[in-house]
Amino acid sequence: MTSTKQTWQERAELQLAAQEVLYREARLLDERRFDEWLDLFTDDGVYSLPITLSDDPREPALIRDSKAGMEERVFRLTKTLAHAQNPPSRTQHDVTNIEVGDLRDGQLEVFCNQTVHEMRTGDVFHVGLAEPRLLTARCRYLFVPDSGWRIKEKTCLLIDREYPIYNLTFIF
Repeated sequence: MTSTKQTWQERAELQLAAQEVLYREARLLDERRFDEWLDLFTDDGVYSLPITLSDDPREPALIRDSKAGMEERVFRLTKTLAHAQNPPSRTQHDVTNIEVGDLRDGQLEVFCNQTVHEMRTGDVFHVGLAEPRLLTARCRYLFVPDSGWRIKEKTCLLIDREYPIYNLTFIF
């Protein structure tokens, strides 16, 4: 693995570029522009919400999708009658505490915190609807700057991952 040390100015430029992609991803998800969200990932991209701190892919996860899995998830949310998303969630993704790591072998590790505010409209007959919900995670991204800042890995560790999380049908 080759690590490249950056000057303060180069790190600041990497920070701003990563921040721009993270904010764009949040906006695309909130606007339900899922096909454009998919385009942010490399062809071998991975999106996961693990339960444990282990990097072992055999460990259980709430979500562990390859690019094909992400495409299937988007298809189910947009092209099928997904009862769990009828009516669809309104979300607001907040991204904070963005920190860039070292550039290694053309890939940049980025850490951040994310909070997703979710609201689904409904009435008294819809149990759990019309109640705001917050989900918070510590996230790690692996970006490939030379590919137009596409995401190779997105891993979000929910802070309440060991408790029941009902109806997690939107994209974190």
